[in-house]
Amino acid sequence: MQFSSPTISRTPPTLATLVLLSGLSALSMNLFLPSLPFMALYFEADYKLMQLSIALYLMVNAVLQILIGPIADNAGRRPVLLWGLGLFLLATLGCIYAPSVQAFLVFRMCQAVVVVGMVLSRAAVRDMYDQDQAASMIGYVTMGMAVVPMIGPAIGGLLEEAFGWKANFWLPFGLAAFAFALTYLDFGETSAKSGKTLLQQFREYPELLTSPRFWGYALSSALSSGAFFAYLGGAPFIGTEVFGLSAAEVGIYFGAPAVGYFFGNFISGRYSVRFGVNRMVLWGCWLNAIGIGLSAILFLSGFGTELSFFGFMTFVGLGNGMSIPNATAGSLSVRPHLAATASGLSGAIMLGGGAALSALAGALLTRETGAMPLLWLMLTTAVLAIFAISGVIRRERRLGL
Repeated sequence: MQFSSPTISRTPPTLATLVLLSGLSALSMNLFLPSLPFMALYFEADYKLMQLSIALYLMVNAVLQILIGPIADNAGRRPVLLWGLGLFLLATLGCIYAPSVQAFLVFRMCQAVVVVGMVLSRAAVRDMYDQDQAASMIGYVTMGMAVVPMIGPAIGGLLEEAFGWKANFWLPFGLAAFAFALTYLDFGETSAKSGKTLLQQFREYPELLTSPRFWGYALSSALSSGAFFAYLGGAPFIGTEVFGLSAAEVGIYFGAPAVGYFFGNFISGRYSVRFGVNRMVLWGCWLNAIGIGLSAILFLSGFGTELSFFGFMTFVGLGNGMSIPNATAGSLSVRPHLAATASGLSGAIMLGGGAALSALAGALLTRETGAMPLLWLMLTTAVLAIFAISGVIRRERRLGL
């Protein structure tokens, strides 16, 4: 491993540490989803209000990613990670002991600070490797992260039925405490401090924002994952209200995309160096769209069931597992000296769009509409992702890159 500066004396983090940091962000996003209908009863709140705990979390996540990147490029990865994990522990306690739904939503938004794990684990990988190898390593890191959403909702449903919804917040609290200790002991700094003030760091954003390549990669990642975020906002409602599934059943079915995501990340880790990031992103976007299209055809034909709806979501996960790590590596490689800033900005674009799509999915769905509004929304974003990465490929061919 080669680092950009000889002043870095600590050993770099192990793969296990990076996987845990990424996985904690994913766990906090979806562990409690099977509990949403029961939390609405607990707080005597409308389900759509409780569902804001997803959209608001993603929105704050997006804003924080814009800030975390420049701060980490300025202060280093390690201290920002430790502060973020400490604040997440406090916010999680707030969620557990919230006296009202309003207080819960405030603390839930504060939980979004755990996104430091996702942003800076990716930035650390880019600090240590070149573009194609970084895509491969990000694939392995997020393959480990995929295990969490694959089993998270199932565990959340079982915890809900056995101990109540608060157990779905005690678990990430315990894991975050462990991650804090592991980061303190294992996460050696991977990037020298930039030596620039925060204001100077933020002034470098236009260098990314004016790059067509950065936008192509960022939008292909955001739109491809947008299908999943729409699913995130609508699938719990469809599972419970349309198909009549229990919390545990919703948790088990809900993990279908993560099964595909796991294998998609494995493919990225195995083949990104051989085929390059552009082709991997394009193939992933196509698989995403094909899976949703097949599911929509079945529902339009009157043959849609819970098995077909959740089953075809494995294609969404498979496609995202190929497109997101490679698009991320591409966006981080546009300006390597701004790796954390690019990681945060591309993540903010992805999660900002995800927050809007998640809220929109929840607003569109009723028992009468069934699954089709969600499938149309997901298919639209998937097709747009294909156009985004195709634009990058055409531009590089035109410029002879």
